[in-house]
Amino acid sequence: MTAESIRAALEELRLAREAELNAQHNRSLPFADGLFDRWERARRLGFGDGASIYDSACVFGDVRVGVETWIGPWVMLDGSGGGIHIGSTCSLSASVHVYTHDTVLWALSGGKAIPRRGSVSIGNRVYIGSQSVIARGVTIGEMCVVAANSFVNRDVPARTIVGGTPARIIGHIEGDGEDCLLVFDGALFAQLSRGDRA
Repeated sequence: MTAESIRAALEELRLAREAELNAQHNRSLPFADGLFDRWERARRLGFGDGASIYDSACVFGDVRVGVETWIGPWVMLDGSGGGIHIGSTCSLSASVHVYTHDTVLWALSGGKAIPRRGSVSIGNRVYIGSQSVIARGVTIGEMCVVAANSFVNRDVPARTIVGGTPARIIGHIEGDGEDCLLVFDGALFAQLSRGDRA
């Protein structure tokens, strides 16, 4: 096969798979994310039953994931500095980054300071919004919400909602199962926590 015939075959496969995904799920994905099975990749990585991880997600080092956890596209799980443990039925949205080391002081010191390292633990039933960054050494308790675009650089207690850069507590979770309720601090968020529209 020539390079051109391989390219043509791949393009044919891409178009066929894209048409199939569009017909079944009304979506178009990058080639590898649409082609490869997310659940099979999670099984190969030793993640819990029913977990899934997009092909575009990067996994480095010691990363452990519980059952039924969804890891979205373009996620970075860098457990090379101390390991990452993610609980069951979690959702890590697109472009979430979880790091177990940082090289800030190493860079600023001209390579003299050693990188700082620390494992990350994310409890069961946690939602992490798109483009959030979880820093080394952080523990996030069970049933937490991290708002999109947040930088989490300290521990988050169970049943807490955090958001911002750096993340701060903006609410808490009440109830359990189907009766969970997001309760935001301040009147501004009262209606949104119940799904009402202003």
